[in-house]
Amino acid sequence: MSKSIILCGVGGQGTILASKLIAAAAMKRGMHVETAETIGMAQRGGSVFSHVKIGDGINGPLIGKGQADLIIAFEPGEAVRQLPFLKKDGAVVVSRRPVEPVSAMIGIAEYNDQAQIDYLKKEVANLTVIETDEALEKIGNSKVLNVLLLGAAVRSGELGLETDDIETAIHDRLPEKLWEVNERALNYGN
Repeated sequence: MSKSIILCGVGGQGTILASKLIAAAAMKRGMHVETAETIGMAQRGGSVFSHVKIGDGINGPLIGKGQADLIIAFEPGEAVRQLPFLKKDGAVVVSRRPVEPVSAMIGIAEYNDQAQIDYLKKEVANLTVIETDEALEKIGNSKVLNVLLLGAAVRSGELGLETDDIETAIHDRLPEKLWEVNERALNYGN
């Protein structure tokens, strides 16, 4: 089994940590993993994306157009931006919560998050849209968006890992005081 996964969002959403948790979980199971990250203007709210390849026969970490099995998107516009990389039968897990780009904030461009979601619904047969504001409120912590999306990706069956794998990676990578809230996020919707 091999999987090609793209995680995308904007700076500060936990995209890079999520990719590291996937990689750690896969390596713990003895799988070969390669990753690449582009963070650019991440600290200023710019695009962030990670490529994660899991399995045998991997030729470098970058995922070519039309080759991703799964896109985990922390923001609808970033999902649309990465959509050319998705396989025809690939899956997308996307947060419903928009993050307005700087160009829209200063009036240079328009951003319509519902139009982004509508486009994804039209283009992606295997789409999971997560109502993240509602979920994070029930979980009681707005900083676990990344693990919430990882849980949804596990439940989609497209990640190639189990909840226990991600939970172990959380325990290995995060301080103990953060385990319980991240476990709630990971298991939200079960």
